[in-house]
Order: sequence, then C-alpha cells, then structure tokens
Amino acid sequence: MELYPNIKRGTKVLVAMSGGLDSSITALLLHEAGFECIGITMKTWDYVSSGVVGSGTKTTGCCSLDDINDARQLCVDYGIPHNIIDIREVFTDSVVNNFVDEYMAGRTPNPCIVCNTHIKWGVLLNYADQLDCEYIATGHYARIRQENDRYVISSGIDGTKDQSYVLYGLSQEVLARTLVPMGEYLKSDIRDMAKERGYDAIATKSESYEICFVPTGHFSDFLKFKRPELAHLDGGEIRLKDETVIGTHHGYPFYTVGQRRGLGVSTGNVLYVNDIDPNNNVVYVGGEEELNKTVVYVKDFNFIKYPSIEDGFECVVKIRYKDRGSHARLYNAEDGLIRVEFLKEVKAPTLGQSAVAVDYDGDVIGGGIMIKRM
Repeated sequence: MELYPNIKRGTKVLVAMSGGLDSSITALLLHEAGFECIGITMKTWDYVSSGVVGSGTKTTGCCSLDDINDARQLCVDYGIPHNIIDIREVFTDSVVNNFVDEYMAGRTPNPCIVCNTHIKWGVLLNYADQLDCEYIATGHYARIRQENDRYVISSGIDGTKDQSYVLYGLSQEVLARTLVPMGEYLKSDIRDMAKERGYDAIATKSESYEICFVPTGHFSDFLKFKRPELAHLDGGEIRLKDETVIGTHHGYPFYTVGQRRGLGVSTGNVLYVNDIDPNNNVVYVGGEEELNKTVVYVKDFNFIKYPSIEDGFECVVKIRYKDRGSHARLYNAEDGLIRVEFLKEVKAPTLGQSAVAVDYDGDVIGGGIMIKRM
C-alpha cells in the first residue's frame, strides 16, 4: 500500500512517538515511504516528582523512561532526528486540573479527549511550525480525508481499535495537517510489521487503557491526593429517587453514574448510581432501568463532516469510547447546544463524557460534552 500518494516525497513530517507499537510503526512507515520524519516524544507526567501514591512502581506509555528510550533508539536506528519536550506544566493545568474539577462538579471527565483537543495537537503543530514540518502524524486508528472542502474523520478499518471517537474535537485547520496511517491497517498487521523489522519487544508491548496520570488505576486515590479536604465529605447520604435515605457514602466525587460495585448498601435489589448532587453531597441510586435516558444535551459541539446540521439529522451517537452507538436524531437547541434524541433508551449517558455523532458510513459528524440528560 502506498501511503499518501498525493503528498510529495521528502515532505517533512513531525511524528508523535510515545515509544509504543503504533507510533513506532507510524514513524517507520512514513520514513520508508520517503517522507523526512522528525520524531517527538512529549513528557506529560512524572510520577517520581508528583508525590502520588504508587509513583514508585507505576509508569505509563506516555512518559516512562523505558518508552522514551525505545522511541529514541528506533529513531537512531533509522537516522530519524528525535526530540523530547516537557509539557508537564501545561498538561497539569489543562488536563489534570480539569479532571479534578469535573469530578468535584459531579461529572465524569474524559481526560484523553481534553488532552488531544487542547494540548497534544497544539503542541505538535507549534513544534512542527518551528521545524518547518508541513504535517504531523500520530498512531491513532482512524482515517482522515478531504471531501467538499471539509476534512472528515472516519473509522479505521480495524473496528476493534477504532479511535475516531477520541479525535472529534480536532479543528479543520488541525485535520488538514494530520496524518494517521494506522487507520489503514489491522492491529495484527502492525504487530507483524514490527517483528519483521526486528522490534519484537515493541511488538509485544501490552497496551494500557488506564488514565496516564493515575498510578494505581483508581481515580479516587488520585482525587484524595489532589484534594485532601475531600475527607470532610465522608458520610454524605445515599438516597433513592423518592429521597429515602438508605445509607452513607465516602464523598460524592468518588462515584460515577452507572457504578454498581462499592456502594456499601443493600436493599435486596441490585443498585446503580443514577445521579449525583454535588451541592448537597448526595449520591442517588436505583434500579438499572433508572439509568435509561432518551435525550441528552451536548455543549461545545465540534462539527467535522458538515459545518452545521438541520434539525432532525439522523445518525448514530456513541456515548462512550467502546459504545457501538445508538440511532438518534440531532436538533439545534438554545445557547448553542445540540439536543440528541435517541430512538430507543440508552443506558447511563454520563455527564462530562462525550457524545459523538457518526453517520451510517462511519464518518464523524461531530461531538461534544454531555451536560444534561432526560
């Protein structure tokens, strides 16, 4: 397969390299196709200096020393210049602090989307301009094409690895300069490519699905570290929908809608968190059916395939990363919001998470953050 036949060979491309499999093969494929690649590794978080519990044993694919060294060694092997940039300060300000603030507001954030939209691509483009790189490239499993004067994101051919959901926030200007070659391959093909080139260790690296700055894998530990004053929320009420108090909790920020385990209460029925009242430190629980909703309101909707939509636009809407999506109609609402009306009830749309609209061809219409559900 010829990569990007319409782009002149020798064009300079800045490749985001985490040291993992996908970004490594992205760099190699572009290099072998004749592009002038420059590798860049972004250091986003440092457990050792953070003081977070578990920092002595936990590393991440974003910033561990081993992964940085893997990225650097691959670049050395192929004569690709490699740079490391420290973005810990801006990452903390924009991603980590937003993560904490969202839980304090009773919502459940998606820090990877915030990072992609507001941090990584901005850093990459700024650095690309400094190095006279026309394009940037990442290892995401998605595809980008130009159609009708718009740049369109669509799902990658490997449905099990599709990452178009997490890229919905990118602007048209950013998409015009972004290359994502992994979208044209299956994950198994990428592993084979790494092994064929002698990078067995990279090919067999395990993938992390945890939040990169939460070393224990438990967001509650991180919140307690960042906000020790949360201890005073211990003892808040757990209520049913009719306001009946059935127990107490350890602080509303430590719970998320749809949660079933760890509630510490029993009524003889399976209970789920179905709402959070941060102003009164109340966690509402109920049966699974109470999680179901038919309408959500979405803020900061970023349009991708079209600059706008007409009321009643039919599509599929995903309300979480691994969601297969549900049939829905989109409507323009007040204050710039988009109202999503599902044709059937969907389970546990969670405030703070993203709703991403996709057409029946797998193209991303756009997406934004859910702020209200009905």
